[in-house]
Amino acid sequence: MDAVIKPLRAAGSDADNTSGDGSGRPSRSEAEAAVKVLLKYIGENTNREGLIDTPRRVVEAYDELFRGYHQNGEELLERTFGETAGYDDFVLVRDIGFTSHCEHHVMPFYGNAHIAYAPVDRVVGLSKLARLVDVFASRLQTQEHLTAQVVNAIEKTLKPRGVAVLIEAEHTCMSVRGVGKQDASTLTTRFTGLFRDDAQLQARFLTMVRGPGR
Repeated sequence: MDAVIKPLRAAGSDADNTSGDGSGRPSRSEAEAAVKVLLKYIGENTNREGLIDTPRRVVEAYDELFRGYHQNGEELLERTFGETAGYDDFVLVRDIGFTSHCEHHVMPFYGNAHIAYAPVDRVVGLSKLARLVDVFASRLQTQEHLTAQVVNAIEKTLKPRGVAVLIEAEHTCMSVRGVGKQDASTLTTRFTGLFRDDAQLQARFLTMVRGPGR
């Protein structure tokens, strides 16, 4: 089943000029006004030609970058397949590229997620694991929280014998601002079931993800 997407307000609709939908969410026009305030705060002239449409463009970009708030990651995994010919090893999808945004500075962090799970009889479409990462990455995040959310969604929906997730990312809040450390990477892992209890299986997962030749 595809992700459930809650439609955003369309530009020019009546809702654009009202104060939300009862959930406390600001209208599009209020969001654009907030962007204009930030532009003025940094010393810009919001009336100059290059910035006239910037508030609208920023809000449209936010609709795209943070679409994960209107998607359900668990529903992505509900459709499974049982024709596996008795396959009893784990399934690994590695190098799932993603971009997310740090919830502390709203600056990008990006990298790769590697996901393995040991199925029970039925498997999920491989693309769904990549889309699952996208759903949770398209929200304000910490890398630790992102890692846990991916694991929890797989555990809850597929109920496998075990899950292993490794995420490696570069955070621009550390490389572009602050300490300014280029090329520093952050790794987070989480293991459940067989991967947590079987050291050899865990080592095999890590070797396949980061072993010789990688």
